[in-house]
Amino acid sequence: MHQLPRLFTALALASLVGAALARPVNDHLVPGDEPAPTDRLIIKYRSGVQPFTTARGEAAIRVASNRQGVNMRHLRAMSSGAQVMQLNRRLNAQEAEAMVQSLRAGDPDIEYAEPDHLLQPLMTPSDSYYSYQWSLFDATAGIRAPAAWDKASGAGIVVAVIDTGVRKHADLTANLLAGRDFISTTFISNDGDGRDADATDPGDYVTAGYCSTGSAAANSSWHGTHVAGIVAAATNNKAGVAGVAWGAKVLPLRALGRCGGYTSDISDAISWAAGNAVSGLPTNTTPARVINLSLGGTAACSKTSQTAINAARAKGAVVIVAAGNEKADASTSSPANCTGVISVAATGKTGGRASYSNYGSTVTLAAPGGDGGSSGILSTWNAGTTTPGADAYAYMSGTSMATPVVSGVAALMLSANPKLTPDQVATLLKSSARAFPASCSGCGAGIVNAEAAVAAAIAAK
Repeated sequence: MHQLPRLFTALALASLVGAALARPVNDHLVPGDEPAPTDRLIIKYRSGVQPFTTARGEAAIRVASNRQGVNMRHLRAMSSGAQVMQLNRRLNAQEAEAMVQSLRAGDPDIEYAEPDHLLQPLMTPSDSYYSYQWSLFDATAGIRAPAAWDKASGAGIVVAVIDTGVRKHADLTANLLAGRDFISTTFISNDGDGRDADATDPGDYVTAGYCSTGSAAANSSWHGTHVAGIVAAATNNKAGVAGVAWGAKVLPLRALGRCGGYTSDISDAISWAAGNAVSGLPTNTTPARVINLSLGGTAACSKTSQTAINAARAKGAVVIVAAGNEKADASTSSPANCTGVISVAATGKTGGRASYSNYGSTVTLAAPGGDGGSSGILSTWNAGTTTPGADAYAYMSGTSMATPVVSGVAALMLSANPKLTPDQVATLLKSSARAFPASCSGCGAGIVNAEAAVAAAIAAK
């Protein structure tokens, strides 16, 4: 058995499972807590006008701003036609809700107004290390990937990974497309600028108090690199790990950085990933058929998120979202609670629900996410604690890891049958899932079964 140089296990339960579902930035949140403060709002006008262009609209903004003691300015338009508004300070959940209620009451032309929440990565939480990748082949808890690979590799399919960006890991670069950076503020980006064509992850480490008063310090997560490797690490290259859909290409879209990522940036990334127009950006020439969202926050599904998801699905993209790591009902986690998404719970090495995984009626199905240490999911990573270091491999656990497993299986299905619609992919994933070998109440239809899902995709031609 090969030894694992630069294989990190110290990131297990305490830092990964405990980090919980991509919460708005607040290190003291527990399941059911309200979203953290935000300094942005999203407003959609029925008439399509921009803010401050009508007397009534300007008055509504002035009154709402005065009531909360803030100044508001127009930041930018979104692909959906909604407008992102910047405030000069952060509002807590009650203040933000009062402000949007005031805006709606003051201007009947407002279709909706809502906080622009910050979301975070969902971490808990012939290849040399293939034998360590129990999630692919284990008879009890694995997804039966080898039998699926006899029929499909994911070739011809693009999987968008909307996350922290990626490092150009030697075991990943062959399957990476150029991607883009969607982070619109340097406070979060950590790369000195806003949106650009470079999806490279510079690290998302923070010092104590950086994100909010009392927030904890944290090392860089390299979350997007780990997720991307689960989807499509290079395979049969006698090195490293194998990807679920090793013939697919990963489109890295950087929307999470220090302290998380705004809903508006994430939603624009969702729209652009599928090939929809986003103001100020060139058209995506490699539209994704699968969009992986290993992120989320404690909130209802926002209209902004739902609009982007609807637009992506209309282009034929399958949107797959982590159910969350708060061991709570997934109906409280967004965008896992949005309509039309495939919401993924996590199982451990017994095939039962992982200790941290969310559950409930909104969960579509489950996949291996691990349960700490070497019972986690092994994938590509980086050795740097703050800024980038050497290529590495690490075990991580969470619904963040279960989600790209399902995204990889969806890519296998679409490479076998490109005509499948998003709804058909969801239906076939559920109908082909296998029964849980251990207790997994509220985990959906079963454990994703790559072999049966690909066979069902082929049969649907």
